[in-house]
Amino acid sequence: MVLRLGFRLSLPASHATEIFCQFRIQCVPVAFFSTGFVGDKPLLVRDFIRAALYDTKNGYFSKPSGPVGVLEKSIRFSQIQGREAYLQYLDTIYKQHDVAWFTPVELFKPWYAHAIAEAILRTANLSVPLRIYEIGGGSGTCAKCILDYMLLNAPERVYNNLDYISVEISPSLAKRQLETVGEVSSHLYRYRVENRDALDRSGWQADPNPCWVIMLEVLDNLPHDLVYSPDQISPWMETWIEKESDSFKVSEIYKPLQDTLIAQCIKIIGLDKDGSTQPTRFLSATRKIWSKVFPKPRKAWLPTGCLQLLEVLHWALPKMSLVSSDFSYLPDVRIMGDRAPLVSTKKDGITVDHISYLDAKGDSDIFFPTDFFLLERIDHHSSGWTSEPKNSGSSKPIKLRRSIILDTAAFIEQFGLPSKTRTKDGYNPLLDDFKNTKFYLSVPTHNVV
Repeated sequence: MVLRLGFRLSLPASHATEIFCQFRIQCVPVAFFSTGFVGDKPLLVRDFIRAALYDTKNGYFSKPSGPVGVLEKSIRFSQIQGREAYLQYLDTIYKQHDVAWFTPVELFKPWYAHAIAEAILRTANLSVPLRIYEIGGGSGTCAKCILDYMLLNAPERVYNNLDYISVEISPSLAKRQLETVGEVSSHLYRYRVENRDALDRSGWQADPNPCWVIMLEVLDNLPHDLVYSPDQISPWMETWIEKESDSFKVSEIYKPLQDTLIAQCIKIIGLDKDGSTQPTRFLSATRKIWSKVFPKPRKAWLPTGCLQLLEVLHWALPKMSLVSSDFSYLPDVRIMGDRAPLVSTKKDGITVDHISYLDAKGDSDIFFPTDFFLLERIDHHSSGWTSEPKNSGSSKPIKLRRSIILDTAAFIEQFGLPSKTRTKDGYNPLLDDFKNTKFYLSVPTHNVV
């Protein structure tokens, strides 16, 4: 089974040398310019998405109430008959809390976070103090459950010397995290929240010591860029958003590639090696004719926010080990382009999916699928490894990371207690329902370049 919304479970022209003009399409009437998302100057798509999600006054994650639900107590799965009863229970708690979604770490607390804690304990070098960074800690449930697990299961010296830092961009969520973790007073001596943007390098201080970084449902909400090509052979162009003069409308405009982050991401993904981006002499006459007679516009979403974040993390924490979980696939996406997002608004218990990301007005979640093999390439690239040999004395490149991709079920079976989320008839929502989610684990090697 593949859930409709995975983690956010919710029930009922020419070639480059010839491109001098900007292409304009998709005029969308909107009424949110008072929020400041789009001003007099055009915005790159990633800046628009960042504002729509994280603007301090009007962003989706900046509302005092917040879209993330918190359960007062853990679900006792052993007392639930099966899948139908479980879905009825979820329907009830969604109506009671009137939130957009519950994260898996919340639905399956404490067991989901305990599995992550066990993975860290099995892998970490416990001869040095354990330091954990969590990016985007939500309601603080993951941090509290991991600290609980360390208190009860780790050697006493590990818990006593533990340092847990949450890097949270949302002021309201940062406050909630402290409240959640503070339910156990001893945890507060080992925990702190830094209310800042993890993508901003100026907020980090380089730490050469080993550490762990946790990112749960973070990649899906990171800013992305959009590139466009009017046909099968024309070069990719970057997408900007601007407000039309004397109008309450916004339009996409396309410009030749100039942004360094977009260009870097295109190179990592390999879009620059696509035959469609090569000079005309390498293109067959048949393909050129076909593209002119039957032009097929192309769009691709680029995880530039992920690239930016991993480059910052590898710079600040060169010996970090990383555990990340997120969507690997999103069904029913109505927006065009490879790796396109879902944009949804939930109001009065009803979820509405939008046909354009430009409909996001600060009340909409914008979340993307994660290509985990692409994530691995970005991770290795950001760590300083490339496919080329690093020194003349070696015929093979030196890898700086070891990584593995696991289905959520495989991760829980390896590190957790799957029996704790099993219902009476054997149905296990954590293993059975989250088929469109994966875990990514990455640790440094001992190679020296």
